[in-house]
Amino acid sequence: MKNPVPGQAYEFPSSFTDGMREHVKLGPKIYKTVKRKLSLGARIVQGGGVHKVFRQLFSVNEEEKLLKVSQCYFSTTAGPIAGLLFISTEKVAFCSEKSLTLTSPSGELVRTPYKVIIPLRKIKRATQSENVNKPTQKYLEIVTVDNFDFWFMGFVNYQKAFKYLQQAISQHS
Repeated sequence: MKNPVPGQAYEFPSSFTDGMREHVKLGPKIYKTVKRKLSLGARIVQGGGVHKVFRQLFSVNEEEKLLKVSQCYFSTTAGPIAGLLFISTEKVAFCSEKSLTLTSPSGELVRTPYKVIIPLRKIKRATQSENVNKPTQKYLEIVTVDNFDFWFMGFVNYQKAFKYLQQAISQHS
């Protein structure tokens, strides 16, 4: 980020502002989205940073390195779920910001984050797309070798997330 000229406001690149706008618009209400983001930030700080949180949430071997973490939404049939997309040298993993309430086999209600783990060796392709009518709405699709597809959207920095995803996939193949 270039230093602004004294006395002049800094203008963020349009891709960043478009990404931030799309990310916030996917949330229920702006104040709830901001509150969730502050809560997420506090949890990450308390957990010792994103690298430690990644290691705590997902099974990570010693050689695995975290390349990029992006705030985004995971598309489900019930609607988009806000969370973090972790891209590492071994996997793409998503964890929701907010825990879901589920019923355990014993009938108890338990709260657990929504998680998705896609090993890089199982990825057939990753593609970018956008809404034809609203070009600021951009999506990343990951298709696995067994033809499951996963859709992520509402990235704060879409291009950077895709760049790291492509890098991870190409280095792993």
